[in-house]
Order: sequence, then C-alpha cells, then structure tokens
Amino acid sequence: MIRSFACALRRRVSAVHLVLVLALTIAVPAAFASEAAPRKVHQLRIYEIFDDTAPQFHVRFRDHAIRIMRRYDFPIVATWESRGENRVEFVYLLEWPDEATMRDRWAKFMADEEWARIKRETRVQGRMVGGIADRTLILTDYSPRTQLLSPP
Repeated sequence: MIRSFACALRRRVSAVHLVLVLALTIAVPAAFASEAAPRKVHQLRIYEIFDDTAPQFHVRFRDHAIRIMRRYDFPIVATWESRGENRVEFVYLLEWPDEATMRDRWAKFMADEEWARIKRETRVQGRMVGGIADRTLILTDYSPRTQLLSPP
C-alpha cells in the first residue's frame, strides 16, 4: 500500500513538475520578449522661425515638407505655433514605433532630392529657420497614454 501511494505521489509530483516546466518555458521568454520589444517614442521638434518669413515657412512646411514626410511614413500628431518674448516657434510632435524607425525615416527624408531642391529654391525668400531643437521623448511606465495617434 505504501509503495502504490509513493508511486502515485511520484506521478503527481512529476505531472506538477511537468506543468511548472511548461509554464516557465512559455512565461519566461514572453516576459523577456516584452522587455526587449521596441518601445514607442515621441519626437518633439521646435523650430525658431521669423515674423517676416513665417508665412513662407508655413507654406513650405504645409505644402512640401508634410507631403514628402508622408512619403516616408512620418507619423505627425500635431503642429503648433508658439509666440514668446521676441521669439516665434513652430512646434510639432511625431509618434514613432521605435527609435530605429525614427532614425531611418529621418535619414531618408534628409536625403530626399525633392526636399533638397525645395529648400534651395525657397532660400531666396529669406531665412526661414533659425535654431532647431529636437527631443526624443521616452514614455514612462506610468504614462496615462502610450499612444496618441489612432492605429492605422
């Protein structure tokens, strides 16, 4: 009787052990995968613009830059104009799936021949951009929202 009890106990322990091993085999890699997965990032761009050429800047950005950025899947969330003490700024926010995509798309946009031509042609209208501030924003783990744009 003791032998059959011990045998049954070993089978149950073996079964429980097998279930635990299988659970860990599935759960542990999934936990590490979620930590290693690319993290969504936001990018804040702030351009110093000038009162005398602001209208030309807005035409160039609206009619040309945004159109060419779309070609490279730039996820523009919103654009703003900010006025402070003797300074006008154009501000826009982008939402990228990860930093690698952000770097890749910017490299493609900056190498775009049409964009280079438009910048050359519009220089005759005057200086449109002064300083440029570029901030990569990494979400905190307690951010109330992790996505600003609606999924495609």
